[in-house]
Amino acid sequence: MKLTLAFATVALAKQTTWEDLQNKPYSFEDYTAEFSKQYEAEEIEQRRSIFTKNLHKILEHNSDSQWTYKLGVNEFADRTVEEFKAYHNGKTKMHHQDEPFVAAPLHEHVPVEDLPASLDWRDKNVVTPVKNQGGCGSCWAFSTAETLESHIAIATGKAPGIYSPQEFVDCAPNPDQCGGTGGCQGSTQPLGFKYAMSAGVISESSYPYKGRTNKCGTAGIAPVAKITNYTLLPANNYSALMNAVATVGPIAISAAAEPWQLYEGGVYNGKCGYDVDHAIQLVGYGNGETKGLKKQKMDYWLVRNSWGGSWGEKGYIRIARFGGTPAGETCLTDKTPGDGDGCKGGPKTIEVCGLCGIMSDSSYPTGGSA
Repeated sequence: MKLTLAFATVALAKQTTWEDLQNKPYSFEDYTAEFSKQYEAEEIEQRRSIFTKNLHKILEHNSDSQWTYKLGVNEFADRTVEEFKAYHNGKTKMHHQDEPFVAAPLHEHVPVEDLPASLDWRDKNVVTPVKNQGGCGSCWAFSTAETLESHIAIATGKAPGIYSPQEFVDCAPNPDQCGGTGGCQGSTQPLGFKYAMSAGVISESSYPYKGRTNKCGTAGIAPVAKITNYTLLPANNYSALMNAVATVGPIAISAAAEPWQLYEGGVYNGKCGYDVDHAIQLVGYGNGETKGLKKQKMDYWLVRNSWGGSWGEKGYIRIARFGGTPAGETCLTDKTPGDGDGCKGGPKTIEVCGLCGIMSDSSYPTGGSA
């Protein structure tokens, strides 16, 4: 039997922030009430212990002024790092061969310094509300659907539709096991785009998200939009990624996202490592106040996640961007590309650049119509 640990505590009226934690005690009972947590009776003390350790981590991090971002309490504060990775793992790099994609035309790039100083595609009304993938490793399907929504809206001049991530989870083939074995076990956005080229795109309302892999059931559901191709950006190319997001639209990208578990806000400048295993959407970039512990102006990438609107900055994270500085973006070696977008039989290691490997794998659909 599952127990709801609400006790005499009422649910808080708004999400608890770091400022709230500074001003009043916050208990495990407060947490379970705020996030409507339910546990098996024998699991309660384990979750209490994990929550207590994560709360200590939050408090310790937020007392260190070297960081330009804050950690905070969210729905993942009762999970270990290993549990969190298993809960959301579902993607990343692709071993591209014999695929009908278009390579990005590098000769058309303009110097980065000639691009707008900042850009947010949300301001252009082509970005849909933040979604939540839940406990299915379907981040790749959400990144695919979200990027299709934006690019078809840009191509047609119409308000963006809400497309079905479940269509890609259930129906998009993954024969070479790129980024996983498909569905909730992981795949890649280019495979999603490739599927959309032949099958079209259906609406979320006609094929709702279930959070699990099912038999493809789209027969009889008419597509509401389609694309003709997709473009791959050269891996780890700062100029190419900046040009694309500035001039084309939101971009489907990947990152090493495990350290984002307790992110609350600010410009993330922490360590991420090299294990790129999460698909997301790049919707812009800028230079602004960090709003973290260390107050300063910083360049950043503006990234949309699929962990719901209560996570991060209303579902978004800002990642430190260094390409415009003399130091430039750093690179690391991903030694396990198979749990990202690497394919079976692909390279055993790959280079990933940018903080959290954010420049390593980027693509977008083309030829959208509705």
